[in-house]
Amino acid sequence: MLVDEAKIYVASGKGGDGMVSFRREKYVARGGPSGGSGGRGGDVVIKADANLNTLYNFRKRVHFKASAGGKGGSSNKTGADAEPLIVRVPPGAIVRDAETGGLIADLIRDGQEVVVAPGGRGGRGNSRFKTAANQAPRMAEKGEPGSERWLSLELKLIADVALVGLPNAGKSTLLSVVSNAKPKVADYPFTTLEPNLGTVVYDNNDLVFADIPGLIEGAHLGAGLGHAFLRHIQRTDLIVHILDGASPDPLADYNQIRAELALFDENLAKRPEIVVVNKIDLPEAREYLELLNESLRERGVENLLEISALTRENVIRLIQCVFETAATVPQRSEHPFEEAPVYELVEQELPFEIVVAGGVYYVSGDRIERAAAMTFWDYDEAVLRFQKTLEVLGVVDALAKAGVRNGDTVFIGEFELEWSD
Repeated sequence: MLVDEAKIYVASGKGGDGMVSFRREKYVARGGPSGGSGGRGGDVVIKADANLNTLYNFRKRVHFKASAGGKGGSSNKTGADAEPLIVRVPPGAIVRDAETGGLIADLIRDGQEVVVAPGGRGGRGNSRFKTAANQAPRMAEKGEPGSERWLSLELKLIADVALVGLPNAGKSTLLSVVSNAKPKVADYPFTTLEPNLGTVVYDNNDLVFADIPGLIEGAHLGAGLGHAFLRHIQRTDLIVHILDGASPDPLADYNQIRAELALFDENLAKRPEIVVVNKIDLPEAREYLELLNESLRERGVENLLEISALTRENVIRLIQCVFETAATVPQRSEHPFEEAPVYELVEQELPFEIVVAGGVYYVSGDRIERAAAMTFWDYDEAVLRFQKTLEVLGVVDALAKAGVRNGDTVFIGEFELEWSD
């Protein structure tokens, strides 16, 4: 079963805590601080894997969380960095931020990867805070919290040739004849409910054909799962448009599909195309074949073939035409690849917000909450350092303007503090 959409939650690992430690050895006076820093938390990485061809695994597992970094040790030992958590997806997967819909990456090639949640940095040990004025600092940092987000994954099949047409035009039959694919084939509409892929080999070359389920009127608006099918055509270099020669009005069928492609993505209307009139083994298809061909050529169709997928009439000629045309099609540039930013840009506005409710002051903001989470509240020096951070970021002045007084309760993120000047 082809699953081509998924939503997952990713969380990177927290950085390891730094350590407060002092060197104590016989005959070594004033050994000084020796607390090591923590290791970096694990990144969450999404990587394209050619061994996969569907997003089905994400129906079983939605949450992905990387490991935390190791804690710092005595004797200036740095904690171990956590290994990245690799989330594997099939080539052709598009990664977006679920909240904003912004593109993070378009993973086309096998092995291509992107960091979607960078791990938190390790907290510094007390040896890192030693200065000329403070030879024995009794403070360290906790590890930086990891980042978390929801992502949406969308799969667009990577194929060279797309077989398109109305339901029951004979696309699946043709694919089963020319390739190693074994799609379900029957004489009624909507036999194919999901795209099928097949590899066609000719003259030591090969192309991947995609059998796109039959499109109906309004497909560009999502009718008949139109969006789910149409997006799989976007990566193909060549379109083979299959017409049912025995249809009451093949010309109208052709115009309908062309309109749906153009309305979904105007670039699809410019894609190289081969028009194939199928089922010419039937008398009703033969009767108006010459008139149909003439009408199609008047509409600018240059690559036009007549076949019978059932009896295999002219199928070899079609394969030759597809390979010859594909060889002349210039390669389209890949979708731009963007890596999720590891560090945020410095904002111009105040990076926090203050809300007063019931005499309690609530301070929120990514940076100030991160600083609070990295503070060891058991060490007076660490608390004083956090106080300086509040002053530098302007939180102290903002709280004063909001009316804070000694003894008032101030929440910074999840941390409850008693305010004191």
